[in-house]
Amino acid sequence: MAKTPKAGPANATFRVSNDDAWAIAEGRHGDPFKLLGPHGGQLAVWAPGAVRLEVQQGRAKPVALTEHAQCPQFFEGPVDAAKPYRLIATNAQGGSWEFDDPYRFGPVLGELDEYLLGEGGHRRLWEALGAHPKTIDKVDGTHFAVWAPNAQRVSVVGNFNAWNGSIHAMRRRGATGVWEIFIPAVGLGESYKYEIRTQAGVVLPLKADPVGIGAEHPPATASVVRHPGLDRPWNDGEWMKTRAGRNSVDAPISVYEVHLGSWKKADEGKRPLSYHELATDLVDYAKWMGFTHIELMPISEFPFDGSWGYQPIGMYAPTIRHGTPDEFAAFVEAAHNAGLGVLFDWVPGHFPTDEHGLGWFDGTPLYEHADPKEGFHIDWNTLIYNYGRVEVGNFLKANALYWLEEYHLDGLRVDAVASMLYRDYSRQEGQWVPNKDGGRENYEAIDFLRQTNILCYGEHPGVMTVAEESTAFGGVSRPVDQGGLGFGF
Repeated sequence: MAKTPKAGPANATFRVSNDDAWAIAEGRHGDPFKLLGPHGGQLAVWAPGAVRLEVQQGRAKPVALTEHAQCPQFFEGPVDAAKPYRLIATNAQGGSWEFDDPYRFGPVLGELDEYLLGEGGHRRLWEALGAHPKTIDKVDGTHFAVWAPNAQRVSVVGNFNAWNGSIHAMRRRGATGVWEIFIPAVGLGESYKYEIRTQAGVVLPLKADPVGIGAEHPPATASVVRHPGLDRPWNDGEWMKTRAGRNSVDAPISVYEVHLGSWKKADEGKRPLSYHELATDLVDYAKWMGFTHIELMPISEFPFDGSWGYQPIGMYAPTIRHGTPDEFAAFVEAAHNAGLGVLFDWVPGHFPTDEHGLGWFDGTPLYEHADPKEGFHIDWNTLIYNYGRVEVGNFLKANALYWLEEYHLDGLRVDAVASMLYRDYSRQEGQWVPNKDGGRENYEAIDFLRQTNILCYGEHPGVMTVAEESTAFGGVSRPVDQGGLGFGF
């Protein structure tokens, strides 16, 4: 911690105890909103790097807060909580900066969000969790929310706070296990991660946002604040009106499957084409060849180029390798305006073990099964989603809806369905756990696939879902109400 001038008077009365102040300063406190910000006319602020802190309200003269006697850079003082305020900090070198206090803002997520998150039924999960630029009380910033029910403390870190997890510790939203905070002055394009402290006091490797819309270019691994979809009105209305007929089982369909990273390289530097370039080169080629649809091998963000995208971590983030989410949406629009549908290889069967990803997200097996006989994929060295956990099912089902809604995709080709359907898939005797009836079928995965198909066709009539299924499992494309999985193809 930086050297500071003498702290406040030893006989000063502080609302926050020295123990609590140090718990905040050292990133050990699990409920910072209980202490920081305005409470009963008294303001408490943790301001690393500051030797002096003043509160400014309206046109009144700034009022200096008192530094804690035993915890340097922790300040308290009076404030009129009914009025907005800003803080003015000064460091030991005489430099100063102004900022809005994130701990003066109330919760952003509403009671309905809390209810839907708790029951695992939030169909628009990406609008509740993740990072969302917004204006609150005339202050611009970004709202962050993440599910980490077993964490002791969760913070947002980035360049905006020097990656210091003690500065923007989040508010826990009751039994949902969701944490949230509104951080003023953080906007579009800002990189961030979550710093998570476990109940055992261990600070985990920094985690990317599971519902992050944007990501840094690999090998960098942070999430990036972005808007989903087109940042302007869509111009593919005619296609959307007629696509049901084009995606019908009775329609002539010819699909061009393509890996965007290797399909064609730009002349200079042999780099992959951008979404903007693909909107002309790939769309024109597929149209000229007589295809009706383009099927994109996975473009949800993934860390390892050699995986071709089949080991994704950023399930809600179009890969930045070819451009921004807005540019990807513009590519889809260009395909539609050329009379081509766009399908997306969707990977809900497993995820990689990279430390910034979903594995042991809050210090516990949260998205995956605890037992490796259920939660580890032997063939691919990846983790398997716990489909029986309502929040995990919600995460994946909402993800399917997200791609169809925000990017106007015309269907999902679901990867590795066979590996999801059977508990003993590619496992020897003693390497798998039977279902409740002693059988090999994965009831939770089967129910998940059925519910996903019901939601996709129910929320977005005219799309198609396609199963990559290589076994003799019956009823893959039979309707759910007839005992099938509900896939269209």
